[in-house]
This record gives sequence, structure tokens and C-alpha cells, in this order.
Amino acid sequence: MEFDFSKQISADLKINESGIIATLKLLDEGNTIPFISRYRKEATGNLDELQILNIKKEHERILEIESRKNSILKELEKQGNLSEELKKSINEADTLSQLEDIYLPFRPKRKTKASVAKEMGLEPLAKMIFSQKEFDLACEAEKYLNENVKTTVDALEGAGFIIAEWINEDKSIREEIRKIFNDEAIVHACVLRGMEESGIKYKDYFEFSEPLKKILSHRFLAIKRGEKEKFLKVSILPPEENVLGKMEKLLIKTGNKASEMVKESIKDCYRRLLGPSLETEITVLAKERADDEAIKVFTDNLRQLLLAPFLGRKRVLAIDPGYRTGCKVVCLNEQGDLVYNDNIYPHEPQNKKEEAAKKIIAMVDKFSIEVIAIGNGTAGRETKEFIAAIFQKNRKMKIFIVSESGASIYSASDVAREEFPDYDVTVRGAVSIGRRLMDPLAELVKIDPKSIGVGQYQHDVEQNKLKENLDFVVESCVNLVGVNLNTASKHLLMYVSGLGPRIAQNIIDFRKQNGAFSSREELKNVPKLGDKIFEQCAGFLRIEDGVNPLDRSAVHPESYYIVEKIADSLNMEVRDMIGNEKIKEKINLHDFIDEKAGLPTLKDILAELAKPGRDPRENVDEFEFKTGIVDINDLKTGMLLNGVVNNITNFGAFVDIGIKDYGLVHISEMSHKFIKSPHEVVRLNQKVTVKVIDIDMQRKRISLTLKDIN
Repeated sequence: MEFDFSKQISADLKINESGIIATLKLLDEGNTIPFISRYRKEATGNLDELQILNIKKEHERILEIESRKNSILKELEKQGNLSEELKKSINEADTLSQLEDIYLPFRPKRKTKASVAKEMGLEPLAKMIFSQKEFDLACEAEKYLNENVKTTVDALEGAGFIIAEWINEDKSIREEIRKIFNDEAIVHACVLRGMEESGIKYKDYFEFSEPLKKILSHRFLAIKRGEKEKFLKVSILPPEENVLGKMEKLLIKTGNKASEMVKESIKDCYRRLLGPSLETEITVLAKERADDEAIKVFTDNLRQLLLAPFLGRKRVLAIDPGYRTGCKVVCLNEQGDLVYNDNIYPHEPQNKKEEAAKKIIAMVDKFSIEVIAIGNGTAGRETKEFIAAIFQKNRKMKIFIVSESGASIYSASDVAREEFPDYDVTVRGAVSIGRRLMDPLAELVKIDPKSIGVGQYQHDVEQNKLKENLDFVVESCVNLVGVNLNTASKHLLMYVSGLGPRIAQNIIDFRKQNGAFSSREELKNVPKLGDKIFEQCAGFLRIEDGVNPLDRSAVHPESYYIVEKIADSLNMEVRDMIGNEKIKEKINLHDFIDEKAGLPTLKDILAELAKPGRDPRENVDEFEFKTGIVDINDLKTGMLLNGVVNNITNFGAFVDIGIKDYGLVHISEMSHKFIKSPHEVVRLNQKVTVKVIDIDMQRKRISLTLKDIN
């Protein structure tokens, strides 16, 4: 790989060039972003995962431009049009739009009005008119009459088409008008005739106008969706008089009849060629920006959800609640294995509360249940009240409400069928609810991130870009937390640095045939898991009770020799150093710096020795919604409620207040001071106290505030 672009990337990203060169080299050698970020800090200058990802994307963007330059140069050379001046212009272009502007006059065209006029021999007439010299237009046009050009009107019209195309292909004109589009374009939306009723959800955009520079991403995506669904008519254009005024200033030389005709060609050019072309271009760019913002919201939310507080290894009774069909109940052991399942019918229409209570108590006793998890879907609130009443007198039982988002997707998936081939979707869904409480990360990696329900307009953004970014977040979270090699599912293992579906399955098969791994070294016996893959994955895989105590830590096997040196210097066993925070005081890290490991690596090693395999996530807390609030009819303005943030968008946060309808805290209701993003104030799964400020019964909308909560 050539690193000629490191200076450009450094300038664009404000990152030291040496770090960029090292990062590109490491990526070229097949190293993953998590591995580079965690174990190659000396080389990169301590760059984090996001910086490394941005370097990778910027490098790919530049390579795309370079590839386009090469293909244009080859095409121009093939045409015989490649002059030194043109070659210089192409090599100096640094955006795709600049390249396409340069290439536009030479691009092979289908038949156009201008090309037809040229075939009729009208190009000399067009040149004369475009020169704007003083001459008699009609007399001159008569010279070009023939069997195809019947009248002087036809001749002048054809010449006008040629001039319009010249103007459209003028690089400097396009650049100037592009600036006006970027600075002054306005998004106009209106309802299509007859669609007022069927498109009512887009009512806010029936008569809408806002500068493109100011429009928020969620509004833009909503408008584009309304256009796609054929409810709205949308245009993105600057004021026409500003554009035409600028073009005339650049092109009109005199005030004669020829100049008047050029003015008409300018209008034709803008309305028929240049305007639609730049509108398409600016719409694509605006959509990309809106996609990027929406994807960022989605990835921020997904990261928070995957790193949500976890319960850990407990015996769990999980309930997927329901009314008519009853509640599906499952019992899970500490490893999350299904040990029992049953149905209870405590709600209408069956209303078998006594029978249900007996079943619950029997299951709790038989399987030594420690906590209860209840899905937050239909009948979730009532089921929690029912369960809480059972244990109010007898004993203290921790009860948690768990988000069901995506659980139905999982329960009907191939993954779920593979895990539970003998059980139906209701059992699988209940198991997923229980496992989410124990370890949300391990369970949620089995679901397509788009189905988890923590984004905005995820179906409207560019799907490949969305998948790429969501996969990066999942990979990042999995490797941040680390994975237990002996208990992890295939779907968790496949996100570990360097692995993937095939090697993950090989690890599972090897584990089934040979039993639990006793050391990281045994990974090298897994089929297809060679030295490079071992290097990439080993530090992120944990073995709780392995032969080598370092195997349960994030210390990479390549650095075990350093720990052994430190142990020798202290006259200690490596095992005795694990969890011993006092050794920090006894070690001078500079004594152990060598050509392989510098201070960043040594500091990480010391931190790991103090708290080996420490999970960065918090532990889950119990939570209670306000009693007596069952549906939207129970709400009153001014009421204070407990809630859980369950989705964050650019315009605010949706809060679960314990009823079917979620409330919205608009960004303007989050703080008395100005904030750019809701993420500055709230995070996903955060417990909050909110005040009801408005209830729209017709549209089932509940407006909440975080301000002035006493």
C-alpha cells in the first residue's frame, strides 16, 4: 500500500501524520481496528477506535477519487482529448464533483437537443451569437436554413440549445452556481393534490419551507420519505432570480439582441440542465449528511444499549406477558440455559390468579430463583403488579422490567431455531427476555441491530452504510467487554477481533468435541485459526479458571513475558500479582520498556493485573413506575412520573412511563441551557423523573419535560 495520502489525511482529520502512516500500515497487514486500538498504542500514538475508523474511511474516500481520476484520464487519452492542461486539472481535483465537472464536456452523450442542432450545422451560428457581437440575427440565421432547419426561428432555437449546453458544461459556471446552491438552497415541500387525508402523518410538511443549511436531519429524512411514498412534492432550489442574476453577470457582455438571446439560453440552461443536475447533486449530498446524522444517533444508542447494566450469573425466572394467550414463563440457570417452561393466565379473560400464583411460587422454590424478569410489552405493567403482590408478604424478590424490542425478531429467527429447535416462539421470546437481563450484550448480538428499535428513520438511510456502522459498534462493544471463551455463543464469538462466523463455529465445534479450553494456547488447535487470527483475537477472549491466570485478563499473550519479568523483579508468582493493586507502588514501569512494549502497553498491563477481566458495564438496578398509572387516560398535566429512556433521536428522547404510549421529552425541554444533542443530557436506559406538560389524546402524544423537577 502507498501512503502518499498521509499528509492529506492528517490535514483533514487533524491527526499526527506518523500515527496515520502506522495505522494504514497495520490495517494493510490485516490487523483489526479493536486490536490496533488496544494492543498497538505505541505505533499509532494511542489513537482510539473511532480515530482509526475515520483514517480508514478517509483513505478509502481518497482511493475512490484516485480511481476515478485514473479512469477519466484513460478515457480522455482514448478519445485523443488529453492535453497537459487537462491532465493537470484532473490531478489537482480533490472532490468527485470537481472531477465530473472537468469531464462533463467529454463524457459520451446520448442524443440531446444540442447534439441534434450540431448535426444540423448550427454550431457556427451558436458561436457567433455567444460572442455577443453586433449583427442581424435573422439575416445570419437565414444562412443556416436547409431541409432540416425550415425557419430562422428553428435555426435560432437550435443555436440556443447549443449555447445552453456550453454553459452547462462550463466548469467555472458550475462551481459558482454550486456555491449558491450550497449557501441559499431552500427545501420546499407541499402535499400532492388529493393526498391530504391519506398522508396526514406528514401534515407538518404540507406547506413547508426551510433553508437546506438549517434543516435538521430527521425533518429532511421525513420529507424524503413523504416524497417517496408519493404524499409530498419536494424541491431543493435557491431563489431562481439569484442564480440567473449570477449567471448573467458572468456571461452577458453587452446589451444587444445576441446578448438577449444568450439570456434566454441561460434560463433554458438553468431550468432544463444545470438546475436539475445541481438539485440532484445537492439532494444526494444532503441525504448523505442526514444519513450520517441519523446513523450516528443509531450507533450512539446501540452502544449504550449493548453496554447497558447487566445482572450477571443468576437464576432467573423470565415472563413474556400477555392477556388472552396468557404469560409464557421460563426458568433459566446461572448460565442462561432453559431448565423449565410453563404458562400462566392471571389476566382477563381467564383471570386464573390463584393458580398462576401457585405455579410461580413452585417454580421459584424448585429452581432456587433469585430474580424475576418481565417483558415490557402488552400486559407487562399488570404482570409486574401481580408478581410483586405474590412476594410482598412471603419474601423479598427482585423484579426487573426488561425491554422486549427485537425479541419477536429473535424468537422467529434461524438463530433461535438453532438454539431451541424443540420450542415455539413464545418460549424463545421469554428466554431472550431473561437472558437480556443477565447479559444484554451477549443476547442482543443475536438480533439484527436495525430490529432493536433504538434509531430514527433507520429504513430510510443508506443500508450498507448503516450496516457497516452498526457492525462496527457491535464489534467495538464485544471487544471492549471481552468474551468468555468457554461459554460464549457463536453469535458473540463472531464479533471478536479477527474471528467471524466460520472460525466462531469452529471454536464451538472444537469445544463440543474436546471440552472447555484450559488455555488460550489451545486456540491454535482450532481448525483454520492460524497465527494471525490468534494474534488478533487472543487478548479479547477470557478463560476464567485456566492454567495461566493471565488468560482471564486482557493482557495479550504476546506480553506475558513482561508480566513474568515484573513478577521476577518482585520475587512473586504471577498468580499472586493478580488483583493486587499494591504492586503499582513497587514498580517503575520505565525499567520494563523494550522494543516491543512502551509505556502505554505497560500501563494497560498494570491496570489489568489490578482488576483482571474487569467488566466496564454497571450492574442493573431495580426500578418502579408510578403506581395507579395504567394508560394515557390516567395522566394529568403537571404530574411527576418515573420513567426509563428507551430511545434517543436528534430532536429528543422517548421515555417509557409504564403505559402503552411513550412520552417525548423534546430537546428544548431537557435543559435550561442550550444543548446541541439530547445525548448531552440523557443516555439510553437512564432512569429519569419527568413532568407531564401536554397530552394530545387524538394523536396519543405525551409531551414531557426534565426541567423544573422539584
